[in-house]
Amino acid sequence: MTGETAGPGFAPGPAGPEAPWVSCAGCQAVVYGKRLARSHGICPQCGHCRPLSAYDRLALLADPGSVELLDLGTDAADPLRFVDDKPYPQRIADARHATGLPEAVVCCRLRMTGTPAIAAVMDFRFMGGSLSGAVGELITVAAETALAQRLPLLLVTASGGVRMQEGVIGLMQMAKTAQALHQLDEAGLPTVCLVTDPTYGGVAASFAMLGDVVVAEPGARLGFAGPRVIKQTIRQELPAGFQTAEFLLERGFLDLICPRPALRHRIGRLLAIGARRDAEPPAPPQPPAVVIRDPALLPERPAWEAVRRARNVNRPTTSDYLSMILDDFEELRGDRVGGDCPAIIGGVGRLGGTPLVVIGHEKGHTTRELAARNYGMPGPAGYRKAARLLRLAAKWGLPVLTLVDTPGAYPGVDAEEQGQATAIAENLRLMGGLPVPVVTVITGEGCSGGALGIAVADRVLIMENAVYTVISPEGCAAILWRDAAAAPAAAQALRVDARSLLELGVVEAVIPEPPGGAEADHAAAAAALRAAVHAELADLAGLDESRLVAQRRARFRRFGSTRRPEEAVLIPTEGGFR
Repeated sequence: MTGETAGPGFAPGPAGPEAPWVSCAGCQAVVYGKRLARSHGICPQCGHCRPLSAYDRLALLADPGSVELLDLGTDAADPLRFVDDKPYPQRIADARHATGLPEAVVCCRLRMTGTPAIAAVMDFRFMGGSLSGAVGELITVAAETALAQRLPLLLVTASGGVRMQEGVIGLMQMAKTAQALHQLDEAGLPTVCLVTDPTYGGVAASFAMLGDVVVAEPGARLGFAGPRVIKQTIRQELPAGFQTAEFLLERGFLDLICPRPALRHRIGRLLAIGARRDAEPPAPPQPPAVVIRDPALLPERPAWEAVRRARNVNRPTTSDYLSMILDDFEELRGDRVGGDCPAIIGGVGRLGGTPLVVIGHEKGHTTRELAARNYGMPGPAGYRKAARLLRLAAKWGLPVLTLVDTPGAYPGVDAEEQGQATAIAENLRLMGGLPVPVVTVITGEGCSGGALGIAVADRVLIMENAVYTVISPEGCAAILWRDAAAAPAAAQALRVDARSLLELGVVEAVIPEPPGGAEADHAAAAAALRAAVHAELADLAGLDESRLVAQRRARFRRFGSTRRPEEAVLIPTEGGFR
């Protein structure tokens, strides 16, 4: 299946700008061609990313000397016997002569920062990177090779859409390639798509957007219908920056935008985590977790005091904790539906060398940060983003850590219109059956279904000065006492503090905070949280999927039940249930 071994200088086609001087398409500056080639096609004046050939792209992405071209065969067909001003076979021959490529995609085996993968890299120079029967076949066989060799798949897109000269046969490649990626989903093999400029039409509406992680270069354009088609068809005025990577990231369709020089490192890191390949040296032994499991060891204090401390804006946020407890972290954004709620952040990283998925509420500290993060109150896009990351954890076989700190899900009109209740309900169902270990830590304020929406876990821990409640004390007081000033009494009645929650069995353990609380010493609080999470994940690591799910369901089944566990199960019989 493999051909020659190749390194950065192996390109049979042009290895960069042929002209000594090149005009930048972004700012129209005239740039010295060799300088542009040395900068990987990035304009030194405006940062515009010039399109790269498939071989230049491989030289950028692959570890030196690691590329092995796959000999997959590229017989071009002419199913329609299509002729416009020249026969279709002649267009193929012309494209091959101009580019030195047999087709619009190059497939290979490579390594990225040490992680082996199969790659399919498109080249826009070959008939606009159009999706033909041959291109669809190459991408499908590349996916099948990844499946056979149990390797991640990297797809690099550059296309104007389906090749018109092949008509409906070209159209069928959208379904064909989508099915190939679904097979990798079923096998739990990571897929990463790198979107480059431009990516339109049938490629955008198939494999380009089906990767576990979708990365884009700055300014890359992506869409189903291009701007000219939209303007000509429905005469619609398009917004500024329409269909650019930045436009799409804001709307939740991309995970991240990565500068061209950093692509190898960041995609390589994602592939390593997804393939559960840890090239780093073994992590040093973790300090023993010091958690409290006996409520009698915790001091009794007014619940309202815990509420006030949990709301302290100086307490570490999720992003603060992640920066201190993880050895490596890549934030992934977007719900892939149309939103990216800033009140929930998440991604993949490593804790003591262990790859995992992390999700948490994010509030911020300053007034500006609080407003930008909607005070940690997620909308439906936040819970859908969390659900996408949970499904990613299930596919990649990674444990999950969630950090809870929210006054509740956002109650606004737009949230209701977008299905807030449905988004939370779907997460509760999803987490209940997730086949990987899940640990939740209440780090600050855990209020209502907005907190529970990411807290259906095997183990639920709470920081010493955090709270967990069905409703805010003020809300409870306003409803039952008919006086918001009765919030302290409501907090006491609701038993929201860590000691009470441990007594109730809602949490398994309490993580002690340093003197003055987590707000006084972020580093010490993070060290305690890291040790506790590491210990819980290590304890859960030995359980198989069925036992994990059964125990998690039993954990939540017992709340509010007066039955013995064996009495809580209905067993089907011939006459019904007993």
